Amino acid sequence: MKLSRILLLATATTMSFAAAAQEKKTGAPASAAEAPVSTCIGCHSIPGYQASFPQVYRVPKIGGQSQQYIEAALKAYRQGDRKHPTMVGVAKGLTDDEIASVAAYYAQRGR
Repeated sequence: MKLSRILLLATATTMSFAAAAQEKKTGAPASAAEAPVSTCIGCHSIPGYQASFPQVYRVPKIGGQSQQYIEAALKAYRQGDRKHPTMVGVAKGLTDDEIASVAAYYAQRGR
């Protein structure tokens, strides 16, 4: 019983230090948009990238698009009004706040 408490405390302490180190390194706390943004980069930051599931799609670069456009697109995917299966899956996992954060992030980036 004591060993499990010690391990739990050690894990919690390590996680606290990791979060503090991330905040110190970037100068800001980790934002809600970090995970969704890193998900987007894999396709939307590669010039000329084409996805091939379930058919070949040209993947647009989204950096520099307006925040309103990106928000509207993500919400349309989430609601099923836009049909790309990967984007529907990604968008359904995002909250309104995460969508706004992702849109703001990419709107500030140039093409």
